[in-house]
Amino acid sequence: MTPQTLVPGSASARRTRPLGGGPLALAAGWLATRAGMLFLLTHSGSVLLGSGGVSREVHHLYARWAGQLGDGTFPVGDALWQYPPGAGPVLLAPALVPWLTYFEAFVALTLLADAIVTAALTRAGLRPGRTLGGAALWVCALPLLLHLPLARYDVQVTAFAVAGLLVAERSARAGGVCAALGAAVKLWPALILLGTPRGRPTRRAWTAAAVTGGLLLILLAVAFRNPQGFLREQGARGVQIESLGGTLLGLARHAGWPGTVRYRYGAMEFVGPQVDTVAAVSLALTAAAGVLLLVWRAGARRWTEATPYDAALCAVLLFTTTSRVISPQYLVWLLGLAAVCLTSHRTSQRPVAALVVLATAVSTVVYPLLYAEVVASSWTGCLLMLTRNGLLVAATALSARRLWRATRPPGARRPPPPAPDAHETPRSVPWNSRATPR
Repeated sequence: MTPQTLVPGSASARRTRPLGGGPLALAAGWLATRAGMLFLLTHSGSVLLGSGGVSREVHHLYARWAGQLGDGTFPVGDALWQYPPGAGPVLLAPALVPWLTYFEAFVALTLLADAIVTAALTRAGLRPGRTLGGAALWVCALPLLLHLPLARYDVQVTAFAVAGLLVAERSARAGGVCAALGAAVKLWPALILLGTPRGRPTRRAWTAAAVTGGLLLILLAVAFRNPQGFLREQGARGVQIESLGGTLLGLARHAGWPGTVRYRYGAMEFVGPQVDTVAAVSLALTAAAGVLLLVWRAGARRWTEATPYDAALCAVLLFTTTSRVISPQYLVWLLGLAAVCLTSHRTSQRPVAALVVLATAVSTVVYPLLYAEVVASSWTGCLLMLTRNGLLVAATALSARRLWRATRPPGARRPPPPAPDAHETPRSVPWNSRATPR
């Protein structure tokens, strides 16, 4: 697709002209908001921010894993290790940065990945016919999660997905490589390939992803011991209290359900009767989401520059909402994909992005601000979870509906014109008449 040439001073040029100073304003906003996030991270010992629990994972868990990875082995028999082998190099990298502690290096590398995402979205938004709305969303909405993004490695994973979507338009192979690298760290970036246009782009992207993923797994299997250990721990996970199923169980406690909350597999999970059933239903819904996406792809006929972006956001929303686990850092993924959608004027996901931003804001109230209420399944905690997960469900349903309608053939959305009355003589309308014939 050749972008339309913009004539200076034309209406099209005015519509695509950066607002508020463009890249300079975005850079200033990024510096200001990230400084605020760093301040919160270094002062997270307050009662309001959860007594430093947000950063404890990096200080203790990630640093311990890095020590094991430095010895050439993935964690063995560790119920908290539930990540694909590609997570190993990402978590080991901060230990290799000189002159910095592990925590300082981890935060620095996370900020670097954040800056790369911002730069990529800005560069995409400056192209003819594009918009800086995506970069603005990422810069302004990520701080809604306070300092949490700096203490998890989901920003790095999101960087692979964002890069894969943005480069695939020019090089399907490069998009496939980025998707494979991201999927090796956390599985969900593989979903960004769902919306690649049919034919040669799909073959090139999917082949490049398969080859890259295979070679990377072989390399990691040679470099480290026990690369497949995460599979056993991941399959044993239960129902996290912040998931959709967990919300229902939290409400059930007020109706007399005898279950309790216990720290398991790195999260607060429900334990008690019917929990296995809820987990099975969640897995069934996830499988149904996969089938729905395959049906969509088989029936989709219209592709635009924004279709791969929209499909990626819809797919990750479906799999996130139906999951047994919805951790607050998962919102980082959704913000990144929503931002990519908003780089294009032709996206169908603009209202979906607004719902994702609202869900992100509520997630911060859930964790870390009022997490004790959620753990106790108080009415306040249940209301918060109903609101956050209700927004996610609404965003998922709206995303699927708008994606489906945007990619159906034009004739499939318009009913055929009514047959003319056999007793009615049509009026003749001059060919040059300005009247619209009925």
